[in-house]
Amino acid sequence: MLKKIEVQDVRLGMHLHAMCGAWLEHPFWKTKFVLRDPEDLRKLRASTVREVWIDVSKGLDVPEPPGVAPRRDARAAAPAPSVPAREAEPAAAAPAADTLAGELQRATALVNQSRQALSSMFAEARMGNALDTEKCLPLVDEIASSVWRNPGAFVSLARLKTHDDYTYMHSMAVCALMIALGRQLGLDESQAREIGLAGMLHDMGKAAMPLEVLNKPGKLTDAEYEIMKGHPRAGADLLAEGKAVGAITLDVCLHHHERPDGNGYPDRLSGDALTRVARMGAVCDVYDAITSNRPYKSGWDPAESIAKMASWQGQFDADIFQAFVKSLGIYPIGSLVRMRSGKLGVVVEQGERSLVAPKVKLFFSTRSNMPIAVELVDLAAPGCHDAIAGRESNAQWKFPHLDELWAGPEVLRRVGRG
Repeated sequence: MLKKIEVQDVRLGMHLHAMCGAWLEHPFWKTKFVLRDPEDLRKLRASTVREVWIDVSKGLDVPEPPGVAPRRDARAAAPAPSVPAREAEPAAAAPAADTLAGELQRATALVNQSRQALSSMFAEARMGNALDTEKCLPLVDEIASSVWRNPGAFVSLARLKTHDDYTYMHSMAVCALMIALGRQLGLDESQAREIGLAGMLHDMGKAAMPLEVLNKPGKLTDAEYEIMKGHPRAGADLLAEGKAVGAITLDVCLHHHERPDGNGYPDRLSGDALTRVARMGAVCDVYDAITSNRPYKSGWDPAESIAKMASWQGQFDADIFQAFVKSLGIYPIGSLVRMRSGKLGVVVEQGERSLVAPKVKLFFSTRSNMPIAVELVDLAAPGCHDAIAGRESNAQWKFPHLDELWAGPEVLRRVGRG
C-alpha cells in the first residue's frame, strides 16, 4: 500500500516508491528502494522535493504519535492517503541485471517505446507544432536506469538502426552514450539526467531540414551539406520556442558539431568558449554516427571507430574522449577482434577489471579459414591463455551474423532486425 507523506516525515527504513516534484530535481537515480543510508536521507531533505510516496508493504510506515492508540472508529480522522500500488504509480522496475544478456531483454522494449515517442515528436515538429519535450523525461529516466545497470546494453541496441529510423535511434543512442559518459566523469544523478535529455534532443533541428536532403540515399553534395549544417541552430530555435528545456540542452543542441580546434559549426567556437557538455555531445554524436549503417556506407566496427576517432587531432577534447573510451571499452560490444590464437571473435561484454580483457565469443579460425563451434571466453579469467591481438574490419570478412552473436536472435527480432 502506498502513502503520500511530507519529506520531513521520511525516516530510514521506509521504502521510497516515487517522488513528487520536478523530474530533474529528484536526488536519486531511482525512487523505488528502501532508504537505509543517512546520507541519502540528507540529500532528500536538502532537495526541492517536498512530498514522496512510500510503500508500507515494503518498508516502515509513518509512526503513530507517542501515547496515541490507533482509533478504530469509522468516524476517526483519515490517515495519509493510501491506495493500492497499481492505482497510484507504475509497477516497480525489474531487479538490476547482472549480465548484458539480462539487460538486453529489458532494454528491447524500452528501445521500441523510445523510437515511437521520438518519431511522434519529430513528426509534430515537422508540422510546426510546439514541442512537448516533457514526454521525453520518463524515457530518459528509464534509459539512465538501464545504463546504470549495464552501460553496454542500451548503447549497443541503439546502434542497430535502419535507414527509416536512423534519426530516432540516433537520438536514443546519444542519450545513452551521454549518460554513460557522464557516469564515467562522475556527474551526479540530476546532472546525468539533464545531459541525457540533451542527448535525446540534440538533433531536433533535423525536423526542420528538407526531407529530400535529410533522407537522401546517397552522399550529400556540398550545397546539401551546407543546408544540413543549419540543423543545430534550427533545433535550438525549436527548443527555445517550447520553453521546456534548460540551458544545457540548448547548448548541446546548438554546439554538438563544434570542435576544440575551432573548425566546427555553426559558431566556430574553440577554447573556453566551448562548454564541457558541448564537447561531450560532440564525441557521443560522432561515435554513434560512424558506427551506424547508412544508405551510402556501412557503419564502422565499434573498435575501429574508437581507433579512428583517437587519430583525429583537434576534433575532440582529449580528457573527455579518454573518459568516453573508458565508458565503452577499447573494444566496445559488437567489435570484431583477432586473437593471438588466430581465432576471430565478437566482444559480447566488457571486463570488470581491464579495458583489454572483455568477454568474447569465438566463432572462426583464420588458420583453417573455417567456422568453429562458438565458444564464450572471459579473457580476464584466471587460466585464460588467449588475448586480443588486434581489431578486424568486417568490411573485409563480411560475416552476416555478428550482431546475432552478441545480442541473440530473439533480441534482434524484437528490435526489428531479426
